[in-house]
Amino acid sequence: MGHIPHVASLEPGADRTMILNMGPQHPSTHGVLRLVLEIDGETVLRMMPDIGYLHTGIEKTYEAKFYQQCVPLADRMDYLSPFTNELGFVLAVERLLGIEVPPRAQWIRVLMTELTRLNSHLVWLGTHAMDIGALSMMLYCFREREDILRVFEMLAGQRMFDSYFRVGGLSMEVPIGFFDRVKHFTDRFPARIDEYEDLLTQNPIWLERTKGVAYLSPEDAIALGAGGATLRASGIDWDLRRDMPYSSYEKFQFKVPVSNDGDVFARYMCRVQEMRESTKIIEQVLAGMPEGSIKADAPKVVLPEREKMKTQMEALIYHFKIITEGFAVPPGEVYQAVESPRGELGFYIVSDGTAKPYRVHVRAPSLANLQTLPRMCEGRLIADVVAAIGSIDIVLGDVDR
Repeated sequence: MGHIPHVASLEPGADRTMILNMGPQHPSTHGVLRLVLEIDGETVLRMMPDIGYLHTGIEKTYEAKFYQQCVPLADRMDYLSPFTNELGFVLAVERLLGIEVPPRAQWIRVLMTELTRLNSHLVWLGTHAMDIGALSMMLYCFREREDILRVFEMLAGQRMFDSYFRVGGLSMEVPIGFFDRVKHFTDRFPARIDEYEDLLTQNPIWLERTKGVAYLSPEDAIALGAGGATLRASGIDWDLRRDMPYSSYEKFQFKVPVSNDGDVFARYMCRVQEMRESTKIIEQVLAGMPEGSIKADAPKVVLPEREKMKTQMEALIYHFKIITEGFAVPPGEVYQAVESPRGELGFYIVSDGTAKPYRVHVRAPSLANLQTLPRMCEGRLIADVVAAIGSIDIVLGDVDR
């Protein structure tokens, strides 16, 4: 990989130690992550994560796009939680514009972000368990993930990079039968989670590989900026959906799973319980979905309905100007955070009054959680590094954006 200055200080100390590269092969490190390890036999003495192999320059690319063209970029940062990324971005722009989104759009946004949380956690659980040797878990988890991706496809026309949210609302109304399809999934899903737990939670091999492994203290979790289950499994009761609610989350009842154990097993249990709570939120959305518009009343920002565009000259002019020139956002700056499947995802946007962002910086939860890895792994065995990487649930597109 060539000489990298910032890891040059990691040199073998005594005759007993050696330097080992773990990664950047994708399957072993959950993305193209390189870990430079100093080891004494099987024991990790020091660790240096080396990132940048997946660098995309997405934050810089934002500056060259109209605001409405930035939504597909948000999708591609953390490719396992596209709807959550979209939500963080559009909420930030809506705050700059002073736009209030109708309740129906807010509830559909909650529905899709919670389905996204399930989708992401299923990929995490299947790959994490496979890393530790429970190969069949991948098949179980991807069975349910396939159902969720079909729901995404029914709504947005594609399975992963959905680009469905818009500044001011949603791109289109949900199709006929969509809510019934989601309800059919949520009716069956709790029993599927029971199956996952039957396979793992009391499994003696799983317990041996996860209990007491890769401990992270609450003080270190806070100091290193951890978020999501990585933070809550260390005893810090913090969830932005409850503590700094957005998009009508204050209207839903759910528990925030917390553990004081701070190990791989605690992070596993927090995410499994989160899947149960997300299912409850989705059921509440389906039971109380409000009627009304899915777009804010902001004709200079939100594209008009297709029928109006074809029959009303004013609507046609707005449509033409938004598509060709974008919409101007008042000068200012904003930071908007949402609770992604991995923790606090924040968008810091600076506007200079034009139709393109002057600057966008993303506070990526995977990058913050990755900082905890050396603290978890130093002094433990190489095999525990694999369990630790899986337990913090990083996505390298989120790290290297």
